[in-house]
Amino acid sequence: METSEEIKATKDVIQAILKSKKILRMYPSNNPIYIKTLEDAHGKFKEFFYYNDELQLKIKQNEIFYGAEQVYSSSEKEDNLALFFFKDGLREITFKKGLTNEEVESFFKVITLDFDTEVLDDDIVTLFWEKDFQNIQYVVDEAVLADEEDYESSAVVEAKEEANEPDNLMKAYEDAFKESEIEKEASIVPLSDRDLQALLKEFEKDSEGKTGKLVNIIFELMYLSETRQDFDDVSVFLMNVMQYSVIHGEIHILTDILSRLKVLNENKNIAEEIKKYLRKVMVYAGSEAVINQLSEFLDSGPDADEKTFDEFVKFLDKNAIPPFMKILGELKSIHARKIVIDALTYLGPKDLTLLSSGLNDSRWYVVRNIIYIMRKIADKRAVDFLLKTVKHGDIRVKKEVIRALGELGGTGVVVALRDALDDADDQVRVAALKALGNVGSEAAKRIIMERIRDKSFKEKEFGEKKDYFEVIAKWKDKEIFEFLSGVLKKKTFFRSAKNDENRACAAYSLGLVGNKDALQILNKYKNASSKQVREFTFSAIRRLEHE
Repeated sequence: METSEEIKATKDVIQAILKSKKILRMYPSNNPIYIKTLEDAHGKFKEFFYYNDELQLKIKQNEIFYGAEQVYSSSEKEDNLALFFFKDGLREITFKKGLTNEEVESFFKVITLDFDTEVLDDDIVTLFWEKDFQNIQYVVDEAVLADEEDYESSAVVEAKEEANEPDNLMKAYEDAFKESEIEKEASIVPLSDRDLQALLKEFEKDSEGKTGKLVNIIFELMYLSETRQDFDDVSVFLMNVMQYSVIHGEIHILTDILSRLKVLNENKNIAEEIKKYLRKVMVYAGSEAVINQLSEFLDSGPDADEKTFDEFVKFLDKNAIPPFMKILGELKSIHARKIVIDALTYLGPKDLTLLSSGLNDSRWYVVRNIIYIMRKIADKRAVDFLLKTVKHGDIRVKKEVIRALGELGGTGVVVALRDALDDADDQVRVAALKALGNVGSEAAKRIIMERIRDKSFKEKEFGEKKDYFEVIAKWKDKEIFEFLSGVLKKKTFFRSAKNDENRACAAYSLGLVGNKDALQILNKYKNASSKQVREFTFSAIRRLEHE
């Protein structure tokens, strides 16, 4: 149960966030007011951490809760902190005791951005992910992450009218808009490059709403086709219309064409010879020519409607994977990269080997995104590819692959994570430790216990020690209970301060295990000579008594 002191400290943090959100956007980072505001906000977090190791805020639409206690409420649409987080899908934010001043500043740099301007199209969640916080965690409602802005087709500039001698195909095109349907006895006119250019020029005179009608004409021509040349001409025409549509941002036209082709391809009454032409057009939709052109549309901003784009992706095959990976490293907008990541998450299972080729990219951020995609796909076959990336030169890539391995598990994962516990970078070591906890196997438990027993463990920084004991508490079995009890009881005459750190962490971990039998042991040490042991023992007792 939350104490009155915790509630007050939580409300102070909320007020500090509200104050900082307004002030920090007004001053440059070297301004004394900016620096003072940031220090004060960090100070409020530190004051809270005196009572608890983590501040977990639950986000409702107009309210914020700490545990069962409401600590913020507002019914306003403007300057409503709860609604600000809620509308982008955030449902929980947790700040941990190790929170640094740099992380506090990065957090405020995100929430002080003006998300209502036309320049920004990125949501809070994607910006938080880019920051890669160590001591700020969040829970997101995936269902509301999609962009809800209405799709608006790009305006087409009206072209200067050019006089052309109409031929048979152009007459058929003009008649299509005068008659409710094409006469069934219409003869097939061979399609030439001249035909296509003339038709498109005529089309651009009044293109709005006409693309769909043009597609109808082409499919009517397909139904009337008889020779291989006829089908080849219609296929080329469809591919040109697809290219035209993607240039003008009419993604729904691509989806319509692919949907029709799919139905025809699944029709058992259509000859296999004809289906070859259908599949040719379907494969073209995922070609580099089309996907490269899509990158400009995706970077254009709000017009890149996720829902429409997702429908298009569902018709693509594995040949779209390489061009999507290519533009992933070139897109400028975070929103656009998110759309492509979702596309690759859908397409990746069609060929994991092809997707894994992105792990060899020279750009670290591309490699990290491919690893993230493999995490989302959650196919254990990806482990063999990911294991080759554990020794990547960039720390950000290392952390991402370690998280992925911890979630996927599988052969070789535990050994790789054990080796990562010796990495020179403390962030990588902590990531490997937490990943072992996620694996949750008996082998992972043994590795962590052996590390704690090792003589060199005493020399680790206190924060890293605490992480070890926090992870080992996940097993919650009798062996761990006895192991932790033994560490708490252990006393030494030499380097007693370092040993007391271990004992304090063991007391903390017993509180996390949740076995109330630990109260009998913990009560013996609540008056220990070591202040650190006393404080952590008292915290563990309080946790167990209130569970």
